[in-house]
Amino acid sequence: MTADGAEAVNIDTSRPHPARIYDYLLGGKDHYAVDQLAGDELAAAAPEARIGVRANRAFLQRAVRYVVAHGIRQILDIGTGLPTSPNVHEVAQSAAPDVRVAYVDNDPIVAAHGNALLSRSGTTRIVLGDLRDPRSVLDHPDVREVIDFDRPVALLLVAVLHFLTEADRPAEIVGALRDALPPGSFLVLSHATGDFADRSAAQAVYSKATASLTLRTRAEVERFFEGFELVGPGLAQVPFWHPDTAPPAGSEEIGFYGGVARKPA
Repeated sequence: MTADGAEAVNIDTSRPHPARIYDYLLGGKDHYAVDQLAGDELAAAAPEARIGVRANRAFLQRAVRYVVAHGIRQILDIGTGLPTSPNVHEVAQSAAPDVRVAYVDNDPIVAAHGNALLSRSGTTRIVLGDLRDPRSVLDHPDVREVIDFDRPVALLLVAVLHFLTEADRPAEIVGALRDALPPGSFLVLSHATGDFADRSAAQAVYSKATASLTLRTRAEVERFFEGFELVGPGLAQVPFWHPDTAPPAGSEEIGFYGGVARKPA
């Protein structure tokens, strides 16, 4: 244990990690030289990368405000990544203080950072778990302590499914999570795409990281919403989903789709 009570973890700094690359591109400080180098390579390969990750982050915050405004008081955020303020619980609880949030990530670095920063007041938990094993996530006692699956839940899968290959059967994973949610629940999802530019060079950067990047088309991303009803404007590039400010210059090339959908009765 560290002095602040967080678990000590062995950090592999020999290979870049997607969460730390993302942190670097967001302007954070929880990354290493290898992640900074990969982030610079990614920005060189995809010049809109920095505005893209910021636009994706802004989409997440708008989507959280949307689901809370529509009555959601429980959020399950899988693949949360390194904490970046304002994080999901901060955005949600600023609108409704009684919102409960369970964060899940398979990276012990993320769990260690999260446990050091998050309150154990009963409204927020961070859990070490793997999206590829959805049942273990759903049944995790810390998730169950915060989330009541008899009441509507917002499931967040933001910028995570593109780190699953088809061999991981991502559609089946999303289906298993969907089936655990009661009617009235929401799915918030964003996903990288190569629809707007050739991103093979960006994929090459992630091929050297701890997780590869699988780009999917609009039609392929839309399939993840099977069993849900997309809310307007449907699946869109993230800067154009319910924008609350003018989209940044270059938004037309941002390679992230995002959408919010509701599970019908």
